[in-house]
Amino acid sequence: MPLHRTDPEPVVTYEGVRSSREFGEIHRRFRRFALPTVLGVLGWYFLYVVLAAFFPDLMAVRVVGEINIGLCFGALQFVSTFAVTALYLRWARTSLDPMVDQLRGRLERGGLR
Repeated sequence: MPLHRTDPEPVVTYEGVRSSREFGEIHRRFRRFALPTVLGVLGWYFLYVVLAAFFPDLMAVRVVGEINIGLCFGALQFVSTFAVTALYLRWARTSLDPMVDQLRGRLERGGLR
């Protein structure tokens, strides 16, 4: 492997990619999805915590046998985590990944101009 390069390749810097129009659009799309999703998940989580802290009698109501509302809400926390993950993967595959692939291809073909 030679220590010097004989074929000039474009140098792509982080700052160059970060300031590109394509990266800005990718970042905006991600924020439009992530911000409401994070706020919704945090709201759901804090609702669970508030109900457990301030309404223990409600959370102790039995649903089936020894299973109470609090346990159901706790299990739904896990279900919602997996649901949000699946939703994000589907959304990213259709909305974000094509743009990322296009930007990557452009960088590999010659960088940003």
